[in-house]
Amino acid sequence: MDTNNTFPNSIPQQTSPLTAASALIGDPSQFGRVAEDGIVYVRTPEGERAVGSYPGKTAEEALAYFVRKFESVASEVALLASRIKNGAMVPSDAHEAVTKLREQVRNLNGVGDLALLAASVEQIPALIEDHRAAYQERKDLETAVREAKRAGALVEKEKLVAEAESLALSENWKATSERLKVLLDEWKAAPRLDKATDTELWKRFSASRNRFDKRRRTHFASLDSVHSEVAAKKEALVLEAEKLANSREWLPTARRFKELMDAWKAAGRGKANVDTKLWARFKAAQDTFFAAKNADLEKRQGSMAENLEKREALIPQIEAILPISDLATAKKNFRALMEQWQKIGITDRNKRAALEARIEKVENAIHELNEEYSRRTDPTAIARANDVVKGLEDAIASYEAAAAKAEAAGDSKKATTAREAAEARRAWLVEAKKGLADFKA
Repeated sequence: MDTNNTFPNSIPQQTSPLTAASALIGDPSQFGRVAEDGIVYVRTPEGERAVGSYPGKTAEEALAYFVRKFESVASEVALLASRIKNGAMVPSDAHEAVTKLREQVRNLNGVGDLALLAASVEQIPALIEDHRAAYQERKDLETAVREAKRAGALVEKEKLVAEAESLALSENWKATSERLKVLLDEWKAAPRLDKATDTELWKRFSASRNRFDKRRRTHFASLDSVHSEVAAKKEALVLEAEKLANSREWLPTARRFKELMDAWKAAGRGKANVDTKLWARFKAAQDTFFAAKNADLEKRQGSMAENLEKREALIPQIEAILPISDLATAKKNFRALMEQWQKIGITDRNKRAALEARIEKVENAIHELNEEYSRRTDPTAIARANDVVKGLEDAIASYEAAAAKAEAAGDSKKATTAREAAEARRAWLVEAKKGLADFKA
């Protein structure tokens, strides 16, 4: 027994233009039936024809299967028409699609209004021509959008290249390295340009990055060499400082530590972690020495106070030597008191200076008297003074004899000159005798 064997007496007339959409209006299954042997038929203006069977299925399922095949092709026709109307199809591609659809519809084993579907396909060529301008407009719009995007991408990439080139000679190594990484990420994220333009810009961008990277590597290679030299210098300073750490020669060692510190500063900066370790060793040695020095100084503060009292007690005794009446006794007493002075231990330098200034006055007085005594007892000086006195006496006698001889000869002028010369030398003789009297036999 046939299922769905009741057909309309005639194909329904369409009141609207034929389209693929209208081919789907109504129930396509009314254009087919399933015979008792399971064969499915479709009705066409030319009559019925078999489209196939669907073994193992009910008549309803078999008919629905062939309806779906019809609807699938009808949907393709509708989609093609829609794309053409929207200007999304290249006209040549659309015509090619029509040819394929025409063949599909002609050979379609499906159930539906095949005549209407075929008519819908035949309407599409005219639709293509009607919407050719729309396609061109869409194409022009897409081109404009694409060009705008390209122009934007070109500006963006040229900006990235310009910044990369401006950083090629930078010496701010860390910040510039980080910035170039950001620029590279931005380059990767930027839209692609045409191959030639992209390649040219990338060459410039990459060249700038490579130039900076080469300079950075050269800098740090040079810096490694400098760091090695600095480390070697500071290692030598540290070793010497560690040898001096336990020295008890306070003043020379303190001066040497100051020289080592100056040398440390002059050595320059090394690698941070190496510098830190070396400095820790240097400072530990320095602190060890100065801690011991300060402890010793504190210990000596008490004894220095006692020594100061001893020195202050000696000062009045030393000053009591003045005024000097007996040089030998004064010298003896001064020597004895200074022996006591030297035996007294260390005293605060600033306070000792004032005391030593008072001692110096006494020492100078003794020295001056001693110099005077030495002068007055100098045999050579005494002999020289005697020679001066005798020479003047002989000169006076000679001039007086010459005056007497001149008078006897009646030469009063010559006699007067000789007497004046003798008189002058008598005055000199008085002073010479006074000088001689100052000397002691």
